[in-house]
Amino acid sequence: MVALVPTEAHGDERGALLNFIEAQRAAIRRSLLGLTEEQAASRPSVSELSLSGLLKHVAEVELNWLRLAQQRPNEKQRTQETWGEGFRLVGDETIPEIVEFWAGVAKQTEDFARSVPSLDDTFPLPEAPWFPKDGRVSVRWMLLHLVQEAGRHAGHADVIRESLDGKGSFDLIAQEQGRG
Repeated sequence: MVALVPTEAHGDERGALLNFIEAQRAAIRRSLLGLTEEQAASRPSVSELSLSGLLKHVAEVELNWLRLAQQRPNEKQRTQETWGEGFRLVGDETIPEIVEFWAGVAKQTEDFARSVPSLDDTFPLPEAPWFPKDGRVSVRWMLLHLVQEAGRHAGHADVIRESLDGKGSFDLIAQEQGRG
């Protein structure tokens, strides 16, 4: 969803990257405005994706990348058996609960990005067929990847929301600002 990303002071690369990540987070959160839990869980196309599932997925993906960069265990790590649960709310999970969880992850991401000595610092990628053997990426790469990941899913959220009730990003921005 389209939204103006605030500018940062000249040379504040960390702040600029964090603002772009937050703009994409906001677009995903905004896609849920005014919907019930049931509407947000619906899948109006042949895709398996729902708005509440996307919300949970991007929150968990951000946590995963943060924990990789911190070189700490991921307390929400998915297994092959639980992979699908990362794309839908299960049990008594609610949208407000996932939004709150993601806000905590976002705060940790910001604190980490602002405290790391250099955005050029690297960390190892996990073993996976899609990553190079013994691959490493920088914190800068991770932040750019989070922009890409959230942006890709914000686009998915646009399509799903428009399929539900015809509201596009500009409609939802106006609604959020009390102008629609």
